[in-house]
Amino acid sequence: MTNPVIGVLALQGGVAEHLAALERCGADARPVRRVEELAEVDGIVLPGGESTTMTRLLDTFELYEPLRERLAAGLPAYGSCAGMIMLSREVVDQDPDLSAVRPLGAMDVVVRRNAFGRQVDSFETDLDFAGIPDGPVHAVFIRAPWVEKVGAEVEVLAEVREDPDGSGRSAAVGRIVAIQQGPVLATAFHPELVGGDERVHRYFVQIVRARLNAAAQAK
Repeated sequence: MTNPVIGVLALQGGVAEHLAALERCGADARPVRRVEELAEVDGIVLPGGESTTMTRLLDTFELYEPLRERLAAGLPAYGSCAGMIMLSREVVDQDPDLSAVRPLGAMDVVVRRNAFGRQVDSFETDLDFAGIPDGPVHAVFIRAPWVEKVGAEVEVLAEVREDPDGSGRSAAVGRIVAIQQGPVLATAFHPELVGGDERVHRYFVQIVRARLNAAAQAK
């Protein structure tokens, strides 16, 4: 089978790390900055970064509406950290800049931006991730969001199971940090920063392959 073509939105964030991880998982990974490049992919990764900046850059590169339309039409997508925020239907935060964030509405979830705190509150922990075998997934959280509400069609894949590293973050316990709705996947953490473990990316590549197989069988 031909390798799936998976784009990484290359406007900001850990683009190179996502591209490398996808290649190691058997995808033909390509940066996406233009509408023509978006039209050629079978799936898309929205990396971390800053959600207000990401919204502005999507407008600047005239990608916001084309991306929203492709997502609405069923394009598989994976968002990490800010990518999760952008894939949601609603974002909450006390930041006055929140009005500058326009989520793409690909998932029926409400996401709280900067939920775990600022840069100094970054942390790492292990998560049980539904659908991913061979033990816990090590997760790196940097100015991370969490999911406050999920719709009926959203599957919760991972929650913070304990106070990370005994750090006193009791508010983090039980928070939803990985979700899936159909072919759309999102995590509050950055799997691209964990060297040698591509299981989250492999999981997404499998989602894209399944979508392509279903489309081929429907013809």
